[in-house]
Amino acid sequence: MPQINPYINFNGNAEEAFTFYKSVFGGEFGKIIRFKDIASAEFPVPENEANKIMRIALSIGNNVLIANDVPEVLGRVNENENRSKIAITAESKEEADKLFNGLSAGGTVEMPMGESPWGTYFAMFRDKYGIEWTVEFAK
Repeated sequence: MPQINPYINFNGNAEEAFTFYKSVFGGEFGKIIRFKDIASAEFPVPENEANKIMRIALSIGNNVLIANDVPEVLGRVNENENRSKIAITAESKEEADKLFNGLSAGGTVEMPMGESPWGTYFAMFRDKYGIEWTVEFAK
């Protein structure tokens, strides 16, 4: 069965966001590649972009959360647009609460943790980096 892993674009704060996500989920970073690591005569990288993230990945269980910083020459990512939500399925109500409380800190809660109309323990929110999440636990 194929695995689906979310890939997020950031405006220069991917490393900060992923350090935050690691503090909530645990897990380990794979190799972090910066734009300066791929710079060449054919692909010059401006000094102000050199330390930005070309690719970062955080292993979370059997899943991988992946991201990059969008180079300024390509324009800014609209952090208020409706990007797709990242859905987390927790293994317990306690884990759901922990993930919700950690990820939603400093963000905007659209639907707090509680019983959903479809019978699960559910929440929906945007974190402090503008990324939209759902957390769910099915009894």
